[in-house]
Amino acid sequence: MEKQSKPVTLAVQDVMTADVVSVRKYEDINQVIQTFSELNIGGMPVVDNGNCVVGMISEADILSAMSIQKEHTFRDVLRLLVGGALPERKLGDIVGDIMTSPAVTVRFDDDIRVAAQAMHERRIRRLPVVDPENRLVGIISRRDIIKAISKKQISLRRRS
Repeated sequence: MEKQSKPVTLAVQDVMTADVVSVRKYEDINQVIQTFSELNIGGMPVVDNGNCVVGMISEADILSAMSIQKEHTFRDVLRLLVGGALPERKLGDIVGDIMTSPAVTVRFDDDIRVAAQAMHERRIRRLPVVDPENRLVGIISRRDIIKAISKKQISLRRRS
């Protein structure tokens, strides 16, 4: 009979990216677009002057500001590109106008299962990682969790 091993637990801080790019809510949205493009990222935390997380800005937020909603068709996108307008536009030129707030966060000492569950339930791709004072210390993405699984550092199987 094969002995079943106990699932390994792994803290968020063990797989997160500590060198995280963030933005302040009063920064110009065009700078965010440039940063996304240059760094090949799809979202980043929005922080206040004390480095506390106040929101998230993502490609989806920017597309929403451009009036490209999920329910719009490719034809709607083409119409927008040639100068047409679409309804339900988030207005604003600064991050705070279009960011998602409050941000869903995870603590650095949480198990990565907590992060995976939050991402799954909220249908989001990344979470800011915070300390007990809500200060940004990193970011964890679905890719980080997949890497941890692939290295067999953790099993996502539920305990019986």
